[in-house]
Amino acid sequence: MDVIEAIRTKRAVRVFQDRPLPDDVIAAILTAGRRAQSSKNSQPWHFVAVRERGTLVALSKLGTFASHLAGAALGVVIVTPDPAQRWSIMFDAGQSASYMQLAAWDLGVGSCPATIYEPEQAAALLGLPPEWHVRAALSFGYPAELAEAPAPKRAGRRPLEEVVHWEKWRAI
Repeated sequence: MDVIEAIRTKRAVRVFQDRPLPDDVIAAILTAGRRAQSSKNSQPWHFVAVRERGTLVALSKLGTFASHLAGAALGVVIVTPDPAQRWSIMFDAGQSASYMQLAAWDLGVGSCPATIYEPEQAAALLGLPPEWHVRAALSFGYPAELAEAPAPKRAGRRPLEEVVHWEKWRAI
């Protein structure tokens, strides 16, 4: 699958098959995140890869809409320095998340991001040193249902003309 096709067909998957991901698939997903671009090549991330069901269930309770983590074959918690240090830290973490999700989709693996609203509890659960922070996690697994690829114009997506301003801002 090429990148444009992956972007066109990618969807959030929140319900997964009860089936483990092979180690080589997990390595490919994590490698994609590791290879993401970052501000000044700072690579301000670590990933905590979680396969243990009890930890996934506990993480799923630390975000209002994070319940999908409980049923995932793999959770990846993106750990960063304090985001208040530099605005680009969360942007860079988001890029690593996007790379992982697109790589997973190419491998037939679904994913969904989760915001962690209880970062201190997540840090304690994962045994993080105090200088590291958690704001986001990703769930990965084989989709419970494989729906048909969406049409080129996805429902709920605003047309390009509504989001792009050429040369200067203009009222739309």
